[in-house]
Amino acid sequence: MEYQILRTVLIVYELGVFILAITYLRYRHCTILEYALWGTLAFVIPVLGPFFVIAARPGPKKRIKRPGLAAGTDTSLKG
Repeated sequence: MEYQILRTVLIVYELGVFILAITYLRYRHCTILEYALWGTLAFVIPVLGPFFVIAARPGPKKRIKRPGLAAGTDTSLKG
């Protein structure tokens, strides 16, 4: 009886993290082939695959906009 509960918990966990990985992939700008390959990885490696997919951050890299230095400010530390 206990093995059935453990199996059910494992299956629910696997489905949950797979859905999490697929949902994460929807918001990344990937091609259809990349989406299919990353989704397959998340499905084939049942427990750790979705974590690999999220940690890899597939798709193009986002550029962080950094504010430039204000005109006329001196960055040297001359004292």
